[in-house]
Amino acid sequence: MTKVTPKLQVLTAEQKKKVHCDAVYILENTGVLVEENGARSLFEKAIGKSQNVHRVRIPGELIQWAIDVSPSTINICNRLGDPCFELTGDGTRAPVFGIGVTNLHYQDPFDKEIKPFHRQHMSAAAGLGNTLGGYDFISTPGVIQDLGPENAELFGVLEMLANTTKPLVLLISNYELFNPALDLCQHIIGDISEAPFLIPYVNPITPLVLNAETTLKMDAAIKRGLPLIFSNYGMSGATCPITPAGTLALLTAELLAGLVFSQLVKKGAPVILGSLPAAFDMKNAGSFYSPQTLLLNLACAEMMVSYNIPHCGTSGSGNGWGADLLAGTTLCMNHFSSCLGSAGMVPFVGGNFDSLVFSPELVVYADDVICQSRKFASGFSLEDEKIGFSDIENIGPGGNFLMSDLTTKLFRDSQFSSKIWPFLTLDKWRGQNQPTAEKILRDRTCELLNNPATPEDKDEIISKGEAFLAS
Repeated sequence: MTKVTPKLQVLTAEQKKKVHCDAVYILENTGVLVEENGARSLFEKAIGKSQNVHRVRIPGELIQWAIDVSPSTINICNRLGDPCFELTGDGTRAPVFGIGVTNLHYQDPFDKEIKPFHRQHMSAAAGLGNTLGGYDFISTPGVIQDLGPENAELFGVLEMLANTTKPLVLLISNYELFNPALDLCQHIIGDISEAPFLIPYVNPITPLVLNAETTLKMDAAIKRGLPLIFSNYGMSGATCPITPAGTLALLTAELLAGLVFSQLVKKGAPVILGSLPAAFDMKNAGSFYSPQTLLLNLACAEMMVSYNIPHCGTSGSGNGWGADLLAGTTLCMNHFSSCLGSAGMVPFVGGNFDSLVFSPELVVYADDVICQSRKFASGFSLEDEKIGFSDIENIGPGGNFLMSDLTTKLFRDSQFSSKIWPFLTLDKWRGQNQPTAEKILRDRTCELLNNPATPEDKDEIISKGEAFLAS
């Protein structure tokens, strides 16, 4: 009763029940297209053959079974084997944040140029995420362009392994490289299932397609004992119904289809579910995050809480042109609402131009936003010892509390300062030649990139990994 904790709730219990019933109706009547023979065989063993060979209609009883047997808690370690964070399905844990995701370009803070994403940028991005305390894990920040497609993703995984000890969310686009990437990790680290720090990320094709590469990756990850993220990306009016209700029902149906498949592969397989709901710009034929889609992100998180399944949502990286006001507005809305809502993982911070360009400055800016959002969401205490009745009595009317017992005890903890911008009075700002916030952010980002918290075993991992890939 004495703990004040702010909370943002979107759906009532009755509304969550309706969304679930709508999703089940879609799966029972429309069904999902399952491309791969092995995946269809698993469904056939559970529900029999369907009249349409590739279309699978999933009964509500099987959906409920998958919900019941799926784990509600997943423990994630760092690559050193130390416990890092716990993902729970009850919505009570604070969200965890990561940088990413699979950008094709890099916005260099040193010269402000947008360049093709190279191997050195993967090293810099992973190192930056390792340095900044607001990030709990690293998602694949980009797709390396200065190496051939036959091994670029493998070298990307190697750079992530070498430049951070934090957990990794792996996005491997080419299924032919999926198992080799996991083999690389196992060769360098050893058993990757005992203390899992790798979380493969897979997507269905919206609407309602369990594509072959996704189900094959799921099968491989589950059989290696790894937790995985099954997440969908839907654009209202394009790949989803244009209404929020239709988008939420369709995306929830897809998540439940993925959940059922995962549990058919192995009962009790650890799975994290969530959506990246977006809007579709009819005029410019592009996607973007809006206040309404960010609301759908929270609604999806609450649906996962109703299933007691860990959640992974959107990260607010979108259509900014840099670490600018356009990007900052969406980031602030997303991170703040995620901390107040039921979001679990927030995995893809740092992308601009519809997640085509990785911006280190945006990553540094968002780190400060995350810190402030977490501080706000932590609330405060109403306990008597926090009120200071004796101080109030001793000081009385007209006094001040600058040197009161409670102030001298707690003043260090009560102070807040930005990780980026100093507090400047007008005179101090003028005395420093009126610096812009943009310049201070850029200078801070360059400083962090020049002085990363590099893991001690970086060179050893690079050497060992390059030898393995060469063989």
